[in-house]
Amino acid sequence: MDNTFLSTAELAQKLHYNARYICNYLVDSVLLEGTHYVRPFGRRKILFIWEAIERDMFTTPKIDMSFIPLARGGVCNG
Repeated sequence: MDNTFLSTAELAQKLHYNARYICNYLVDSVLLEGTHYVRPFGRRKILFIWEAIERDMFTTPKIDMSFIPLARGGVCNG
């Protein structure tokens, strides 16, 4: 199991994003701990797993378009 571990700066360079944007917005919303990144030895430093990020970048999420969600929690079967 060969994984490529990247620091935040290396990932930012590869994805052409700002490192601060990755830390503030993508971590824990799009990138999940244990799947896309690890914290070695329980510390603050984050190492990103490039293969997992690359795999999920190219998969399209399956969206169920059979209904339209409404603001109050209901649905419209349009």
